[in-house]
Amino acid sequence: MTRRAAGILLHPTSIPDRAEGLEVAAGRFFTWAQAAGLSVWQILPIGPMGEGGSPYAAHSVFAGDESWFEADGCYDAAAVAAFAEEHAAWLDDWALFAALKGLHGGLPWFAWDEALRRRDPAALARSAATLEEAMSRHRTAQYAFHTRWSRVREQAGDRGITILGDVPIYPALDSADVWAHQDLFWLDDDGAPTMVAGVPPDYFCKTGQLWGNPLYRWDRLRETGFAWWIERLRRGLALHDELRLDHFRGFAGYWAVSADAETAEEGAWEPGPGLALFEAVRAALGKLPFVAEDLGVITADVVELRTTLGLPGMRVLQFGFDLHDADHAPHRLTRDVVVYTGTHDNDTTRGWFAALDPAVKARVLDYLGGTADEVSWSMIRTAYTSVAGLAVAPLQDVLDLGSEARMNTPGVAKGNWSWRAQQDAFTAERAQRLRRLAEETERGC
Repeated sequence: MTRRAAGILLHPTSIPDRAEGLEVAAGRFFTWAQAAGLSVWQILPIGPMGEGGSPYAAHSVFAGDESWFEADGCYDAAAVAAFAEEHAAWLDDWALFAALKGLHGGLPWFAWDEALRRRDPAALARSAATLEEAMSRHRTAQYAFHTRWSRVREQAGDRGITILGDVPIYPALDSADVWAHQDLFWLDDDGAPTMVAGVPPDYFCKTGQLWGNPLYRWDRLRETGFAWWIERLRRGLALHDELRLDHFRGFAGYWAVSADAETAEEGAWEPGPGLALFEAVRAALGKLPFVAEDLGVITADVVELRTTLGLPGMRVLQFGFDLHDADHAPHRLTRDVVVYTGTHDNDTTRGWFAALDPAVKARVLDYLGGTADEVSWSMIRTAYTSVAGLAVAPLQDVLDLGSEARMNTPGVAKGNWSWRAQQDAFTAERAQRLRRLAEETERGC
C-alpha cells in the first residue's frame, strides 16, 4: 500500500438505515464516500459476533455473520454445493459447530458432553446425521453471506473504493476454529486453555490486557506448512481487497500468560513464527496486501519483520502528544505507514481532547493550530497533510462526535460495539470539505 490515499473507518454495523438491506445502505455510503474523495473503506472483522457483541470474539474466523443479510429467496442447490466444496476446509466444521451450539442452547463447546468436546468420530457422525437440516441451513446462509457481501464489495469497487478488512491474530476460545483444531492450541484434555493471550501493561491498561484467547502451538502449525493460516488468509482475501493484521507484533514475539493468572502482568515473551509464516503465505497466495498493526510494545524484531516483508505499519495521532519523541508524532511519520486520527479502540478525537490535562491541550492546539472547537478537523487535516501513504479517520471524527460515539473501550466488557451513525450525517457539505482536503494533499482524487 504505497499509494497516497484517504480512507474512512466504519464498521458495516454502524451504517445507518439498513432496513432495505446492507447492499442498499452500503451503496448510499459509497456514493457519499466517493464524493468525499475516499478510496479506502476500513472495517472490523465480519465474522459471527460472539461474547459482548465483539467482532474480535467471533464464533468463526472464516464464516460471515449470518444475521447481516436476511434471506432473499431460494438459492440454487448446485451453487450452494459448489460453494461448500470450494470451502470444505472450514464450512463443514462451522455448520456442525453452529448446529450443535443451537442444540445446546448457545453453550460453549467446552461445556458439551465429552464425546463432542473431544470430537469423537462416532459422536460427530451421529450428530451430523441428526443435524443435517440445521447444517444445511448454515451452509446456505454462508453461501448467501458470501454472495451478498460480494455485491457490496463490487459496489465499492465500482466507485474506486477498496475494502481493508481486519484479521484478529487469535480466534475466540468458543469458536468453530478452536473446537475443530484443538491440536493447534495450548489446551488441556477438557478443552480449557493452559496458556492465554494478552499484552503487558501499556497506554491502554496499566495492568496489561488479558484477552484470554488460547495461544497457538506454533510448532505444530509449522509442521503443516502453516496450512491453517494460509487458508485463513485466503478466505480473508476472498472477502476483502487488503487485510489489516491485528497484533502484528505477535508474529515476531507474543505475550504468554498462564491461564490461571489474574492479570496480564504475569506473562512472558515467547518467539512467534516470524518470517517463515509469511514466506509460506507468499508461496501459496502470492502478494501480501497487508497492513501491520504494530502498536503496543514494539521491539527491534517486530520492526525487522515488518520492513523485511515491506508492509506498512500504523501510527495513531492521539498517541503522538504523549511524549515529544513519540513515534506517532506527526513530524516523525514516514511514507510506509497508515496514519489514523484514532482507531476503534480509541476515544473519539473530541472525547480524547476533552479528557486531556490543560497543559497537554495547549500543546495539542499549538501543534495542530485552530481552536478546541475544531480539534477533530484539525487532526484530520494533520493526518492528510502528513507524509503517510494512507490517512484514515473514523467516521466519528468526521462527524466531530464526543465520547458517546466511542466504538470500544479496551478492558471494559460491556457497552461496546453498538454505535450507529445517523443517515443525516452523510451531508454534501462534509463530503465536499473532505474532498477539498484530499485534493489539496494529493490523496488520490
